[in-house]
Amino acid sequence: MKLIFTAHEIPSVAKQVIDALPSKTVLFYGQMGVGKTTLIKEIAKQLGVTTTLTSPTFSIVNEYETASNDMLYHFDCYRIEDENEALDFGIEEYLSSGNYNFIEWPEKISSHIPVQHTVIKLIKNTDGSRTLTLEPVK
Repeated sequence: MKLIFTAHEIPSVAKQVIDALPSKTVLFYGQMGVGKTTLIKEIAKQLGVTTTLTSPTFSIVNEYETASNDMLYHFDCYRIEDENEALDFGIEEYLSSGNYNFIEWPEKISSHIPVQHTVIKLIKNTDGSRTLTLEPVK
C-alpha cells in the first residue's frame, strides 16, 4: 500500500493503515520530524486509546490500554546504543505478548524484531506532503 497525504488527512490515513495491518508489530521508518509519532498517536486514538500518547524518547517504551482492554506498546529506540539494551527493558516479552507493538527507529534493535511484522516507511515530500508505504513481512 502506498499513500500520499497531508497533515489534515492523517485520520483517514490512520484508518487505512489499521484496516491494512496484517500483524500487530509495526516498524516505523523515517527521518526525524517526518511524522512517525503523529501517525502513531492517531492510530492509537482510533484503536481506542483514551489517554494522551506521548513520545517515549526517554523512557524507550510507553504502555497504553485500548477501549477493548488490549495493550498498545509504543517504542522509540532512537537512544539505544547497543541493541542488547532492548533485553534490559524486556523487548522479548513485549513482542511476544500478542498486543500492538509500534516501534520507531527499529533498525536499532533489528535482531530482536519478530519474523512476522509490518513495515511502514514515511518520507517527507518537497511540497510538505508525506508518502507512506506499508509492507507486510512474513
